[in-house]
Amino acid sequence: MADRAFRFGVMAPGASSASEYRETARKAEALGYSTLYVPDHFVDHPFGPFPAMAFAAEATTTLRVGCLVLGNDYRHPVVMTRDAATLDLLSDGRLELGLGAGWMTVDYEKAGLPLDKPSVRIARLAEAIAIFRGLTADGPFTFRGEHYQVTELDGMPKPVQRPMPLVIGGGGKKVLTLAAEEADVIGINGNLRSGQAGDPGQAPNMNPVSTDEKLAWVRAAAGRRYDEIEIQAFAGFVHFTDDPMGMATAMAPAFDTEPEEVLDSPVALVGTVDSMTETLERRRERWDMTYHVITHDQIDAFAPVVARLAGT
Repeated sequence: MADRAFRFGVMAPGASSASEYRETARKAEALGYSTLYVPDHFVDHPFGPFPAMAFAAEATTTLRVGCLVLGNDYRHPVVMTRDAATLDLLSDGRLELGLGAGWMTVDYEKAGLPLDKPSVRIARLAEAIAIFRGLTADGPFTFRGEHYQVTELDGMPKPVQRPMPLVIGGGGKKVLTLAAEEADVIGINGNLRSGQAGDPGQAPNMNPVSTDEKLAWVRAAAGRRYDEIEIQAFAGFVHFTDDPMGMATAMAPAFDTEPEEVLDSPVALVGTVDSMTETLERRRERWDMTYHVITHDQIDAFAPVVARLAGT
């Protein structure tokens, strides 16, 4: 895993116009980013993921598109699979399908959806993955689960990528175990059990010691297939500064760790281009972490790091 090449993605939740979003996608492609990702929330994330991904794919030629991640409870897996397969076909095989069990409480509250306990949502996600696999394979597919039933359905269209890359992220043992068994890309996240975005109580769950534990869960559950998995992180906090230790010292209490360890939290990148490059190489060595996603507002500032590391 330590010899896997770096690649980078951009999280682009929306834009004020078609031309702005087109420019973001084309810029990401030109600057060497691998993938444009779209989130799937109902508050503060304006674009529907499938139209946005399709638009970005049509505006580019090599840029991959993905969702980070689709909330499984928001759409039936038969509908989701048809949409995903259609997008993969029409993009000439450039979709990375991200699936999640759902976690943000406000999504469920605003949409009037029942929010089941995590174990139920994860079990439902596991069934959705089985349906996705079955419908993108050849021939009619039948499934009888606790949450979904499918009868003699031959999923159409078939995607270009068979199998299509599956992205699953998480911070808890159950969902990371499922990811280790099923995913091609695993996002190592904080444990989002509180259901609140930006909950300061999540910070200790994102420090290096917690990340060590999460990677241990993944390795144990993946077994021999671990070497086939890409490890991903979403760096939601990127800050360029000549004084990274000063920033880390201010952040350390929230992360319940030492400043030096804050600089190795996978959700943060703090420092200069040189120090960020060293940090990412260190994370690859420690965690096999080679696939990093940043927010769209950092696309230009972070480009020199991408230029140095992408593909190496």
